[in-house]
Amino acid sequence: MTTVAPPLPYRVAGTWSETADTRSVELVPDGEALAPFAPGQFAMIYAFGVGEVPVSVSALRGRHGGLVHTVRSVGAVSAALYRLRPGDTVGLSGPYGTGWDLTEAAGRDVLVVAGGIGLAPLRPVVHAVLDRPAGYGGLAVLVGARTPADLAYRDEIESWRGPARVEVTVDRPGPGWQGAVGVVTTLLDRLDLRPERTCALVCGPEVMMRHTARDLVARGLVPHRVQVSLERNMRCATGHCGHCQLGPLLLCRDGPVVGYDRVAHLLLVREL
Repeated sequence: MTTVAPPLPYRVAGTWSETADTRSVELVPDGEALAPFAPGQFAMIYAFGVGEVPVSVSALRGRHGGLVHTVRSVGAVSAALYRLRPGDTVGLSGPYGTGWDLTEAAGRDVLVVAGGIGLAPLRPVVHAVLDRPAGYGGLAVLVGARTPADLAYRDEIESWRGPARVEVTVDRPGPGWQGAVGVVTTLLDRLDLRPERTCALVCGPEVMMRHTARDLVARGLVPHRVQVSLERNMRCATGHCGHCQLGPLLLCRDGPVVGYDRVAHLLLVREL
């Protein structure tokens, strides 16, 4: 039987706003540190007196050398995390789940496709590829958001242009928006895609991932080189409670990152 370790205390080293309802929080150990995280893995963050939620790591090394998590205020716990300020303390446990398979991507073109806050778990992948450009082929980053105001990491995305091919689209443009308008899959037409040597990593709303993965396979990518990050209601993070079950998978243990070849048929069913 798996023994669940209690969360370790982590101190808030810094916070900064990403959008009107989303903030990034950098956490440093207040004593013992957790084992290193891989891109795509998640932590359980405990807001004392409120509860805990799973949050993917959005940077493995932040401005103060700590782990960065990007939190959207949508419930009681995430709202409490959103309100954190430097010097506050939270409980942190992990790392949990599977990460993005960068070994499979080595030597290949890397295509990152993100919808909304789905860019957060993919951000460490972009950092990793940009840090070791000789280890990969080309890098393309496609980002979709509801509106320009909902686009997180906007300045950083601009800094990726040049080393990476970057395309951004929004569903509803605002005043002054000069970029693309439409769903993120429409950006695939802008790429000179080499399917035989491309590994795609996709995260966002489930309907977006389903359509993106399907379109990539139709363009010639083999399904196991299309990775998706799936989200369900994770509570125990160890595969015991069953809340995150998707067919035969327990996503806190078998995911969240899974090859499309394993879940294509599961994503066609609304609820299992």
